[in-house]
Amino acid sequence: MAAKTGAFRATREEKTKRSIASPRPAEASAVSLDRLIHERTRLAIVSALAVNASLTFNELKQLLRATDGNLSVHARKLEDAGYIACTKSFAGRLPKTEYRLTAAGRRALEKYLDHMEALIRATREG
Repeated sequence: MAAKTGAFRATREEKTKRSIASPRPAEASAVSLDRLIHERTRLAIVSALAVNASLTFNELKQLLRATDGNLSVHARKLEDAGYIACTKSFAGRLPKTEYRLTAAGRRALEKYLDHMEALIRATREG
């Protein structure tokens, strides 16, 4: 019984090594996706800003149905990466936070979308 288990284990290990060593095109494309944008909330932020010149924090929060903390954390990660720009001001006595997509953010989104389209094509053709 032990010999069969060992043989089975070796076969699985060999398969794993082969799949890691030479990923199929769809797998390689999936691996190269921008993980920063790939996260659902951050993709939604970048996408919303791609079709709007700018959006306030409250507009984004309402659009994405996100909590203050959740939106704040994800927006900060995108801002730290240089994908979005944040401008803080006051409207009367009320603070106003406005976001816009940067050129680097637009390029990153385009690259991400190209990767997704290639992955979809490879999956349908494969």
